[in-house]
Amino acid sequence: MTDAADIEAKFWKALKSDRTFMIGLTGHDDLQPMTGLIEGDGHGPIWIFSAKDVDLVRKTASGAKALATFTANGHSLFASIEGELTPSEDRAVIERLWNPFIAAWYKGGKDDPNLQLLRFDAESAQIWLNETSLLTGIKRLFGKDPKDDYKDKTATVRLAS
Repeated sequence: MTDAADIEAKFWKALKSDRTFMIGLTGHDDLQPMTGLIEGDGHGPIWIFSAKDVDLVRKTASGAKALATFTANGHSLFASIEGELTPSEDRAVIERLWNPFIAAWYKGGKDDPNLQLLRFDAESAQIWLNETSLLTGIKRLFGKDPKDDYKDKTATVRLAS
């Protein structure tokens, strides 16, 4: 049996490892892929390097409610995440998280005038584990309902950033 805390831990581990998720503002239907960086042992905030001329950044000028969707590599976990997205000018975070992959996007480096750091404070998430197996198919052949195996594979959790 998997409890909500275990499912949440799997979520943070997968997000820290795989990083790419779709994010947009609540009430808008224009989600876009972004890379989220999480420091330490996880649990947020989720930091995003973007550009000031991106629509999402312009619409987030003073902070906004956001919705993100995440699919772990190999489709082992899915999540829908709600939270607050705000622009940040935290130079210490930029210094800590800067790496060659981020640098490739900004000609002016850490001081590029178009660089915008975003902070996503995840507040809640609905998480689904997808631990399908050959055994599920075999159980179905013998008349067992495969949905029974998923009863403890979902959780709606409050996330602490």
